[in-house]
Amino acid sequence: MAKPWLFLFLREIYSILISLRISLRMSLISKLPHIGTTIFTVMSKMATDAEAINLSQGFPGFGADPILLDLVAKYTKGGFNQYSPMSGIPALRSILAEKTKLTQGYLPDQETEVTIVSGATEAIFCAVTAVVREGDEVIVLEPAYDSYEPAISLNKGVPIYVPLNSGNFSVDWEKVKDAISPKTRAIMVNSPHNPSGYVWTLSDVNQLAELIREKNIYVISDEVYEHITFDGKTHCSLGAHPELREKTFVCGSFGKSFHVTGWKIGYCLAPAALTSEFRKIHQYVTFSTVTPIQFALAEYLEVPDRYLSIPEFYQKKRDLFAKGLAETELEFIPSSGSFFQLASYGHLSKISDRELAEKMTKELRVACIPISVFYSDKKDDKIIRFCFAKEEAELEEALNRLKNLSSILS
Repeated sequence: MAKPWLFLFLREIYSILISLRISLRMSLISKLPHIGTTIFTVMSKMATDAEAINLSQGFPGFGADPILLDLVAKYTKGGFNQYSPMSGIPALRSILAEKTKLTQGYLPDQETEVTIVSGATEAIFCAVTAVVREGDEVIVLEPAYDSYEPAISLNKGVPIYVPLNSGNFSVDWEKVKDAISPKTRAIMVNSPHNPSGYVWTLSDVNQLAELIREKNIYVISDEVYEHITFDGKTHCSLGAHPELREKTFVCGSFGKSFHVTGWKIGYCLAPAALTSEFRKIHQYVTFSTVTPIQFALAEYLEVPDRYLSIPEFYQKKRDLFAKGLAETELEFIPSSGSFFQLASYGHLSKISDRELAEKMTKELRVACIPISVFYSDKKDDKIIRFCFAKEEAELEEALNRLKNLSSILS
């Protein structure tokens, strides 16, 4: 006859084994095991902790037009606070189509080709999800914004990285051509480019069209900085190209244009067949976007100068920052677009860009972003990125602090 203590012991062992089995069965396997907290969150927190001037994360350091804010209050108080139509309110889709006609020369159909979404990041994710299947290859031009690769991977696609030209970050079209294979499903493009500020030319657009002519390849075009170009350069939307328009999702952002990134409101322009698939995804991601803000933007956009004046507004900030940066030991080419400026320090030090960014934040109290984070292999060319969408006084103080850069490199 078994002894009671032995019975209790065996029962305890059995219970432990069952618990272990359940634990193993229930363990979560990450779909993005290589992804951690974004560098933008990390550097912004570090800037806050160090009481540094935050030129790292790409958000404006000033408020929106009071007229726009008053319009939001008007529609909030007016009772426009329930769900909007899944594709966006008609008034905003209509005025956005008219704005596209004015700035890019083509008129998308507001019913079948214009969708309002909760930020350009959602637009990019939904566009990728609409066309990418397991095993499909998606060409990504590096350095690239960090949301592209996760969207591809979550849809079981395969990112194929093509480096941009060193120096000015223009596109090497021969390398893009070599990267295209029978498995290529889409190409991710971005102009004005984050992080470099390069602005695509009409030649770039035409070369892309030629490369994918008669190929079943789609384009996801990140154009969130469409209104922020300098020195007379103009933004060439891929949607304006008659061939590319039939294959392209144009992803845009009201938040970037009107200094309200926290509102997370953007849009996608695409031909009817692509929009139909896009909306199938969108309706189960966010379904709709905040209603009173849509009404406010629709009314705000009725005055074209409110977006046509944006290049001049940011050119002043770019010029101020470039002039001050020239008085430091950093080397740079003035940005052509976006609200970012790259600067090289390789002639001063061989420390990693991540280490320099951290030292600058903690010791100079100026936060920036290391460019290696925009590369899949963390390539380190000794380049850092600044956001100059800040008040002039803040930029001037940051520039004064950057004059002491050599003191933290010795």
